Parts: sequence; C-alpha cells; structure tokens
Amino acid sequence: MARSDFKFHVPKRVRYAEIDAQAVVFNSRYLEYFDIGITEYWRAAGVYDRWPHRDSPEFHVARAEVDYKAPILLDEEIDICVRCSRVGRSSMTFLFELHGAGQDDLRATGLEVSVHVAEARGAPSPVPDAFVSLFEAFEGCRLRA
Repeated sequence: MARSDFKFHVPKRVRYAEIDAQAVVFNSRYLEYFDIGITEYWRAAGVYDRWPHRDSPEFHVARAEVDYKAPILLDEEIDICVRCSRVGRSSMTFLFELHGAGQDDLRATGLEVSVHVAEARGAPSPVPDAFVSLFEAFEGCRLRA
C-alpha cells in the first residue's frame, strides 16, 4: 500500500529503552508503536470528543500482525501511519505502516483486528453506528462490510 493511502500519521522518536543489543528497535515495540498510532488516530477521528470520560465503546484486540521490512534505529524519527480499512458486524480492522519521518521509507506494516464487546468481559456485540460514522467521516469512505 502506498503511504499516500494513509490520511493520518503521528510522529515518534525512538528512545534508548526501545532498542535491543544491536541498537535496533526490539520486535515487540512495533506493537506498542501501533498502539500509540491507534490511540492518536481515535483522538483525531473524534472518539475522545464524542465519549470524553473514557466511556467509549469497549474493544479487545483479537488479532495483531507485524511484517518487518527494514530496521528502525536508536534516535530515529518515524511516522506511525494508521487507517481503518474495514468494519464488520462486531470488528474493526486497522492497517499500519511505519516510515522514516516525512518519507516514503517503509520499515514495517501491520494489521490489527479489534472486536467490540458490550462489557469488559462480555461476548462480541455489534460496533455502534455512531462509532462507525466517526471513522467513515474521518476516512471519507464507507467502511462497513
């Protein structure tokens, strides 16, 4: 996918605590970067304005994937690119790309499927229409499958 397919990105600088003995970002940190990205994506889409007291719909990560393309090094600045690509009955799929800051310099790709639940320990339930509407407006396209 082209970087231009992502309307949203958030910058991040790699810190010492995020690298391994080879001074390369440790593999598990990529999922943390995706979490930073999705949090800021939700903020940009208006989730925290619509549900300001952290009582937004509850989602659990059901699947997470990372494909490593090129190393990210200590003190590098990267862009965490995020987009919602699909909304199913009870799930939402998010795509991620990590690039060198301001560049079309792909370092990693990722995918996350989050499932909406009615309560923290509950069974899957439909994604609320108001929630989907925020993301469709933000992305400028229909996301519901």
